[in-house]
Amino acid sequence: MELRRLGSILFLFLNQVFFSLQSKEQVLLDMRASGSELGWLTLPYENGWEIVQTVVNGSLFYTYTVCSIDSTEQENWLRTTFIQRHTGSPRVSVELKFVVRDCNTFDGASVACKETFNLFISEADDDVGTNFRKGQFRKVATIAPDEVTRGRVTKVNVETRTVGPLSRKGFYLAFQDMGACVALLSVRVYYKKCPATVQSLAAFPETVADALREVEGVCVENAISQATPRIYCTAEGEWVVPVGQCQCLSGYETTGDSCQACKPGYFKPSISSELCQLCPDNTEPSAAAASECQCKEGFFRSPSDPPTSPCSAPPGAPRELTSTTLSGDGRLQLFWSPPLVTGGRSDLTYSVVCEHCGGASCVPCGEKIHFEPGPADLQDTTVVATDLDSHLNYTFTVEAHSGVSQYSTERRTAAITTALDYTDPPKVTLIHLDDRSPTSLSLSWSLSRRPPAHINHRYELMYRKKDGDGERDVTTFTVLILEKSSVQINDLTPNTTYLFRVQALSAEGNPGSYSAEYEFHTSPLAESQIQSNSTMVMAAVVGVAVILLVAVAVLLLRKRRLSLHIRRGPEDPYFSTDQLKPLKTYVDPHMYEDPNIAIQKFVTEIDQNSISKQKVIGVGEFGEVFRGAMKTPGRGEVAVAIKTLKLGYSEKQRQDFLSEASIMGQFSHPNIIRLEGVVTKFKHVMIVTEYMENGALDTYLKDRDGEIPSYQLVGMLRGIAAGMKYLSDMSYVHRDLAARNVLVNCNLECKVSDFGLSRVLEDDAEGTYTTRGGKIPIRWTAPEAIAYRKFTSASDVWSFGIVMWEVMAFGERPYWDMSNHEVMKAINEGFRLPAPMDCPSTTYQLMLQCWLHDRSKRPRFTDIVNILDKLLQSPESLKTIADFDPRDVRNIGVRLPGHMKRIAYSILGLKDETSSLSVFAV
Repeated sequence: MELRRLGSILFLFLNQVFFSLQSKEQVLLDMRASGSELGWLTLPYENGWEIVQTVVNGSLFYTYTVCSIDSTEQENWLRTTFIQRHTGSPRVSVELKFVVRDCNTFDGASVACKETFNLFISEADDDVGTNFRKGQFRKVATIAPDEVTRGRVTKVNVETRTVGPLSRKGFYLAFQDMGACVALLSVRVYYKKCPATVQSLAAFPETVADALREVEGVCVENAISQATPRIYCTAEGEWVVPVGQCQCLSGYETTGDSCQACKPGYFKPSISSELCQLCPDNTEPSAAAASECQCKEGFFRSPSDPPTSPCSAPPGAPRELTSTTLSGDGRLQLFWSPPLVTGGRSDLTYSVVCEHCGGASCVPCGEKIHFEPGPADLQDTTVVATDLDSHLNYTFTVEAHSGVSQYSTERRTAAITTALDYTDPPKVTLIHLDDRSPTSLSLSWSLSRRPPAHINHRYELMYRKKDGDGERDVTTFTVLILEKSSVQINDLTPNTTYLFRVQALSAEGNPGSYSAEYEFHTSPLAESQIQSNSTMVMAAVVGVAVILLVAVAVLLLRKRRLSLHIRRGPEDPYFSTDQLKPLKTYVDPHMYEDPNIAIQKFVTEIDQNSISKQKVIGVGEFGEVFRGAMKTPGRGEVAVAIKTLKLGYSEKQRQDFLSEASIMGQFSHPNIIRLEGVVTKFKHVMIVTEYMENGALDTYLKDRDGEIPSYQLVGMLRGIAAGMKYLSDMSYVHRDLAARNVLVNCNLECKVSDFGLSRVLEDDAEGTYTTRGGKIPIRWTAPEAIAYRKFTSASDVWSFGIVMWEVMAFGERPYWDMSNHEVMKAINEGFRLPAPMDCPSTTYQLMLQCWLHDRSKRPRFTDIVNILDKLLQSPESLKTIADFDPRDVRNIGVRLPGHMKRIAYSILGLKDETSSLSVFAV
């Protein structure tokens, strides 16, 4: 009865638990499945382990039992058949299900009764049959029950032991009984595995679950991944932590654990986890596994359109093209309506072309005609044509464009032919001096537009004599009415300046606007050719005497120069020709009463049509800064930076914006940013400078921290110093020299820029400038400039020292996170910035010289350039590194940033009186 009950329990357990684990466990031996074919070896062959049959629910079960408790000397062995080991599994698990009878249920005569038995193992490469040697077995464990059986209630125990490591082809298990009453219901030997699986479209093979192991997988068919997919197999046979993901190829979508081709009429454009999509509008039905649907005939995609967008057609022609004459000379505005057919696109633009058409042929209007805002890429449905001549036929053709117009050969245009019928007379734009004599001037003038042949204009010329003191004499105006655009004025005073202006008159006599006022000078009277003979003789004598005196003087001077040359030698720099060259001096544009005069004098006006904007690279105080291109006759198309003035500006803002251009226009040096010109005659005012590919110096250095050697950094500083020397020689103070205001080109050439705060030196020995309440960059400004708002070239030298520190510190912020008040206090107390990491000692000493409190003791930019040249000529002088690293302060236990900086300054002891080391002897 007890055996039947035991078999029933075993049957239910195996069917409910083992079946769920079969996918994770590979069974090597199953006592239950072997049935009567166990063939296990017992020793002794009698009175030891016995096999017992039990029928449960119609199924026959076999168990091994032993219950020899009468004798004190018991040693009963039960050995399994040979068990083949899987080569990939160094360990196996042995699961035992058994029943142990409670020794207390026997009478007191059973003194040898035990409640445990032992598990042994022996490895072998071959089956040894019935050959049984105890010495070949090693003990694995003593098996003790958790519960013993008393009476009719059977307690089944389950114990699992891991055996290993194993190295041979197979092994035997043996059970040793030393006097227990045991029923061995089930023995199952197995190892765990992670079953073959497909996860995230990656197939992973069956893997032995010996320990946590990384397993590489392979993407399923028509799938791909950037990196090899991986997953981990745990010791419990579980797949965990998948890494990497496979995605279906274009034209395939995920279906379960595989990638299936898109059905006809569907497509998928990319390698992704997305599903196939229905082909968009205006496309042909696709075949299976399509990555793109082709456009129907007459429909296109632009290069910027994704494959998921519908195909579109070019737009139709603009509609309702009309023109209106505007006030002013030669201005015509065109208007039109968008085309009815847009082709399914919203990126419409327009272009306009001007032609002169006569009969069957048309010729372009040429460069004389201009369009505002331009002839192409027009967003609005209007454009203004300027500089047109009157009474001439102009044909304007407007064409609509979109992103797919380039693929169509058919042009969709609208045209209008119109002419200007001027009633106002043209304006005189320029007066020419054709000839002059002591008593006459011959003049002619140019008009803003050519008058028609059938219209005759008259002209009113007004002139007056200009007094010597520059004031007008209102009583001397003379007015002439002329029939043609030239005149000779007689009866004038010799060697005298006259002022002229001209205006055109209509046929009805209505006046136009006056031209600008022009100055012309009559020639002086020739000396009388009639001289007396005595006068001629006297002149001849005097002439000969003068010639003799000049000859003697030349001989004496040459002799003296030769002697002087021998005494001073050929290498005297103070007598070189370079020292005798006149020095160009900067002119403050604010000295002009009309700022526009400074613009006209120092800056080149650029045609707006030669400028094209490409990309926004920054935002300034007045507006956006663009990277662009400029077409030039000599250099072709060059890259430029374009500063723009935002719309809605006032006249004051316009003058302030252009003042920087009038400053830059006076400079010409390889280390000063070059001004290309300005655009002022159109609504969009622009300043155009050369383009510096690497941008601001501080940002460039931060992005390359530690990558640039000291020798190259010193070379960059030399370029900045050369630019500042040029400005200083022109009596010019920058006031805002900082690494952020230095630009770097593709050749790593540094150029000084940003002249918004710059001012000219006063004409005195000190050369100072006093600000009028403008903001001062405290961290870069000399102490005397902060305290008294007086700027000199010496204060620029202080700023250059800060720039040196920024460069050697790879763009670090000077004085770190200290406030401006703390910076001023530290400087006034004599503290100076410590040497940056890996800064050459000679370079740091030059910084200290630039930061001397007495400005008269600071080096000039000429001295700085010479010092940096010597350092570059002697690279070994840059190998000695400044000793102190301010980060060492942290090692003494100081953590507060403010305290760290003050202690670092104290250790350095960089006060003015201790900064006496000279670098001029480098």
